[in-house]
Amino acid sequence: MSRPSIVPQPFAALPWKLLLTVIAIGGFGLVVLYSAAGGSVTPWAGLQGVRFVVFLVMALVLSRFPEGFWRQMALPGYLAILVMVILVELLGAVRGGSQRWLDLGFIRIQPSELMKPAIVLACAWFYDRLPAAAMRTWSALWPAGLLIGVPAAFVMLQPDLGTALMITAGGLSVMFLAGVPLRLFIGGAVVLAAMLPLAYAMMHEYQQNRVLIFLDPARDPLGTGYHITQSKIAIGSGGLTGKGFLRGTQSHLDYLPEGHTDFVFATMAEEWGLVGGLLLILGFVLVVRWGVRVGMRAQTRFARLVAAGLSMTVFFYFAINLMMVMGLAPVVGIPLPLVSYGGSAMMTVMICLGIMMSIDRASGGRRGFA
Repeated sequence: MSRPSIVPQPFAALPWKLLLTVIAIGGFGLVVLYSAAGGSVTPWAGLQGVRFVVFLVMALVLSRFPEGFWRQMALPGYLAILVMVILVELLGAVRGGSQRWLDLGFIRIQPSELMKPAIVLACAWFYDRLPAAAMRTWSALWPAGLLIGVPAAFVMLQPDLGTALMITAGGLSVMFLAGVPLRLFIGGAVVLAAMLPLAYAMMHEYQQNRVLIFLDPARDPLGTGYHITQSKIAIGSGGLTGKGFLRGTQSHLDYLPEGHTDFVFATMAEEWGLVGGLLLILGFVLVVRWGVRVGMRAQTRFARLVAAGLSMTVFFYFAINLMMVMGLAPVVGIPLPLVSYGGSAMMTVMICLGIMMSIDRASGGRRGFA
């Protein structure tokens, strides 16, 4: 008879490889925010640490829900969040020049953030119910297009181009993984390409400037191009191993705007160099790799699509942010999850991880101490 484990079973059953990786990324983020504040836990690192613990506990609670719960709540949850996104246009609180928040008195929430995992669940629910014979017809395209397009359009009105792109990317990922024929994607891409001039005309002036600066970084180096110019200087000056902890100049001398939020990677790279950047990227790659494996082990089509779609959502978060701070994509306001100061991106990623842990538990995935 085998000896009983000294580790309690619920504790041993947790996916510790994932959790330790997430804790390492979050902990490193706190170190970067501590340095960005000049060696102080205020105003960023202390509050960020509290958020991290709260949202990590939330993810663990979500992991205890059965897989069937997510299937049942996919469409009702999507519709409820869509209503909140629409209400933002009517009742939303304005903050930083954008109308993106609902103020409920006791809490202020950003419904568009909740739409990122919700769109994956809704599209997975749709394709799970779609007959195989219909996958090669337009019936596999236009309902999902509405599921994605309606919330993305309302989020664009807030205006929040980055979040709208994330919602669209998450939904399209599920469509592709579900097996929608490539010819339908190509047809849709042609239509979108034809609409690009109209989309550009509908953008706010600051969004148009960001696109122009991406195409020509030297267009306005001291104006709209200032952020990306200083970000490149900070990343490049870090070299291989960085200038050292608390020794960054771009962020400490306030040359780097938003060095604790959207451009936190540049703050980190200046002090920790290429080595620190590669280790941080490796951490995110391991998280995405774990999510993909959860999808491969899942027992149902719905679970496979959800796990893969949420993994891609996490991937798009850090990939778009890194491309943005390196000048490889327009600045669209996507933070680096678990590292950038703020709770919205952290909450979204923790929800994604909680749902994937729930699917992993249902499929009997391997655990760290099991």
